[in-house]
Amino acid sequence: MTDNVSIETLDGSGEFSAYVARPADKPRAAIIVIQEIFGVNAGIRRKCDRLAEQGYLAIAPDLFWRLEPGIELDPDVEPEFQRALGLMNKFDQDKGVRDIEATIKYARAQGCAKVGAVGYCLGGRLAFMTAARTDSDATVGYYAVGVDNLLREKHAISNPLMLHIPTEDGFVDAAAQDAMHDGLDDHPKVTLHDYAGLDHGFATEFGKRRDEEGARLADQRTEEFFAKHLG
Repeated sequence: MTDNVSIETLDGSGEFSAYVARPADKPRAAIIVIQEIFGVNAGIRRKCDRLAEQGYLAIAPDLFWRLEPGIELDPDVEPEFQRALGLMNKFDQDKGVRDIEATIKYARAQGCAKVGAVGYCLGGRLAFMTAARTDSDATVGYYAVGVDNLLREKHAISNPLMLHIPTEDGFVDAAAQDAMHDGLDDHPKVTLHDYAGLDHGFATEFGKRRDEEGARLADQRTEEFFAKHLG
């Protein structure tokens, strides 16, 4: 079952919508699905639906609500891709993480003792920040951008984090990838997986960016990771 809910911000100054996919039975745990720069679009909703099929309560908050509530963009349509880049440049990431934290709080209030998070692209970066700044029980980031500039926060990561890194990511160059490995390979809570020859967006649900083999492998690893750490 799917629907949309309203979630109050941590400071009570506003509220934002979130897409919710519910499993058929009592949720085994909850997972927050963190959007790309394209909003809570069909691909992100499908990510939620797949997690619900695995028994999780899946919630995708509309993190661009302060800029343009309900925005949905298609990365394969060039004008929409450019529009998404513009939104990303205006987006306050710190407030975004607080909205993710509010969504985690909402999920716990629904009776889920354990709550994880998974993010893609910008959402992958926010996933790293979520692991460092919230009480997410387990977090996954796909093709996270700019993590090399966030390594100062790594010491705050106290719960498991997994990052999927395509080696030919057009938004994360080799130097940034090297910095991620140098900074995180020895972290007891962090696991990095490289995907040789793959590009940014390889695990998208729809569109030309998807690489079927790579997406299946990464998603299998994510499924096993959440099963282990969320129960």
